[in-house]
Amino acid sequence: MAKVNKSNLGWKILMGAVFLGLLVMAGFRLYEWWMERKAHFVRYEAFGIEVPTNYEIHGIDVSKYQETIDWESVRAMNVEGIKLHFAFIKATEGNGNEDRQFKRNWKKSREAGMIRGAYHFFISSKSGKTQAENFINSVELQPGDLPPVLDVEQTNGQRSDKIRQRVQEWLTTVENYYGVKPIIYTNVDFYKQILKDDFDHYPLWVAHYLQKEKPRIYRDWHFWQYSEQGRANGILFKTDFNVFNGDSTAFRELLIN
Repeated sequence: MAKVNKSNLGWKILMGAVFLGLLVMAGFRLYEWWMERKAHFVRYEAFGIEVPTNYEIHGIDVSKYQETIDWESVRAMNVEGIKLHFAFIKATEGNGNEDRQFKRNWKKSREAGMIRGAYHFFISSKSGKTQAENFINSVELQPGDLPPVLDVEQTNGQRSDKIRQRVQEWLTTVENYYGVKPIIYTNVDFYKQILKDDFDHYPLWVAHYLQKEKPRIYRDWHFWQYSEQGRANGILFKTDFNVFNGDSTAFRELLIN
C-alpha cells in the first residue's frame, strides 16, 4: 500500500479551506451587490403614508430588517419638496450584539450625504454600563453626526426603578466617552409609566402613531417617529419615518461638532 504524504495532504486541505473562504466572501459580496441593485430600482411615487408637512426636516431609522439599502437613492428622493435628510441606524443591542448591517449602513449613508445617527437597543435586564461599552466599541462618531441614541422600550420583566438605574448607567457612560448628551428613544406610554420625570433633561425621540400634528406627550421633544409603514426609494421594505421638531439652524446645533 502506498504511503500518504502527510505534508502534501495538509497543504491541499489548507489551500482548499482558503479557496472555500474566498468563495464564500465572493458570494456574500455578490449577494450584497445584487440586493443593492434591486433596491436601486425601487421607485415610489410617494412615501406611502401621510407625512406631516408642517415640519421642515424629515428622516428615517433603519436596521438589519431593511436589508441592503441603496443610500444614494434614499438621499435623492424628493416628493413635492420633502426630502429625507437624516437616518438613525441601529448599531448594537444588549451586551455584545452588533446589527449585521450597521457597518455598511454607517459608511454608505455618510458617503451618500445623509446626516446619520447610531442607536443602541436596550435590554433592561442587563447592565447599563456593559451595554454602553458594547455601543462604544462599535460606534465611532464624527463631526456632523447626530448624538448617540438609547432605544429603551421594553421592561424585560424588570422593576421600574432598576430600569431607570441601568438606563442612567448607559447614558452617563456614553456621555462621558463622547462628550455629548445622548438622545433617549421610547414611546409615549413607556416614558410616562417607566422613565417618568428622571430623564426630562435629555433630548427625546418619541414614537407615537395616533396623532397627525404632534406626539401626545407632556414634555419637549426633538424627534417624532410618526409611522412605521413608510416607503422610500432604495429600500425594499417598509421603514420608520420621523421628523425633527425645529428648523435647520436648531438641527445643525444638535449635531456633533
